[in-house]
Amino acid sequence: MLSRLFCLLLTVLIGCLPARAQDPSLLNNAVARAAQSLDKAAPQLGATPFGVDLATYRQVLLGRRFTSPQWGEVTLAMLIEQQASGSCGRFAAYVRTPPENGTIFLVLCPQFFTEGADRLRELTILHELVHVVAGPDECRAMAFAAHVEQFSAGAYTPVEAYWATNGCASSQFSLP
Repeated sequence: MLSRLFCLLLTVLIGCLPARAQDPSLLNNAVARAAQSLDKAAPQLGATPFGVDLATYRQVLLGRRFTSPQWGEVTLAMLIEQQASGSCGRFAAYVRTPPENGTIFLVLCPQFFTEGADRLRELTILHELVHVVAGPDECRAMAFAAHVEQFSAGAYTPVEAYWATNGCASSQFSLP
């Protein structure tokens, strides 16, 4: 009886411990891979692909303060969410808009840190930073990210379901 009570108490205590912090090296690697992909794709993208200013986008990737045509002068801050609830229940990451006191927040959700999801992390960074620079248009962000992947790796992540769900076929943007 005592051992059952001890096991129950131990289970309750473990359940009350804070969630283990997400591994920041996964985020750093995703940003580095996104920067490498962008550099490789840049010659084929032009200065403002899909209305995204590439110079500003690069500033964001480098973690510098930047001026966005959409938001003005802002700084990017990344927040790591420990719970898969609210928007984090549906997405790997999302950008909180509009900026608050000169800071725009990229919220990284538990799904972002899934083991073995390096390509998802890179695609997510490429996609979400479009929102940081150019605003909330999902079709623009996905078209930009897909073209960066295509030009840098010769293929892009299949996103047709996402494309259809967001009505992107009738937008001004296209996939490679």
